[in-house]
Amino acid sequence: MVTNGVTAKSVVFDFGGVLFNWRPADLLRSLFPQHAPDADTAQALVKTIFQDLTLDADWAAFDQGRIEPEPLAQQIAARTGMTVAEVGQLIGAIPDHLSPKADTVELLGQLHDAGVPLYFLSNMPAPYARELEARHAFLGYFKAGVFSGDVGFSKPDPQIYALAAERTGQPVSDLIFIDDLAENIDVAATSGWGGGVVFKNANQAARDLRALGIDIGSLDE
Repeated sequence: MVTNGVTAKSVVFDFGGVLFNWRPADLLRSLFPQHAPDADTAQALVKTIFQDLTLDADWAAFDQGRIEPEPLAQQIAARTGMTVAEVGQLIGAIPDHLSPKADTVELLGQLHDAGVPLYFLSNMPAPYARELEARHAFLGYFKAGVFSGDVGFSKPDPQIYALAAERTGQPVSDLIFIDDLAENIDVAATSGWGGGVVFKNANQAARDLRALGIDIGSLDE
């Protein structure tokens, strides 16, 4: 999907679901088959634990750096009937679960090689952000960015978009945002960003970026 078809000079990446895998139902099924024995129960448990990641959810507070892992585990355990130890296991397993999406990393490299300025805007608790920064050299392609856990705001709060735009040093109208949630793209649009791509896969994102005037070569179909 392409929104607001205006050529932009810079590309801003989301992380989870775009640059890194984020499949919480699969993670829950692998960790807790007793709680999530099939796809439907796993998806229901995802909804219960993460509360659709609305801005008032307790996991959103973790994303925003307003709660530490231990009290977060206690809150989720009280809501879900899981044990505190189980929720702690889930919290600790997520950095390993956030494995790079190889095709998106390739797209990122192509954009970098083409001289496109690259930035990021990610809902990411600070402990996870530090893990990703330590593990993945390709994050050096980014000139700057914002992790929610470092700034106290998270998407879709317009304040984090304003801060991210400021960090880029670019005109807001020159920013294209890639995110896997249409809601987050919509907020970027209402904040004056120059365009957006709702991410499905790297090839689709590359096509949509080209439609917005970004010359990035080609990915294998």
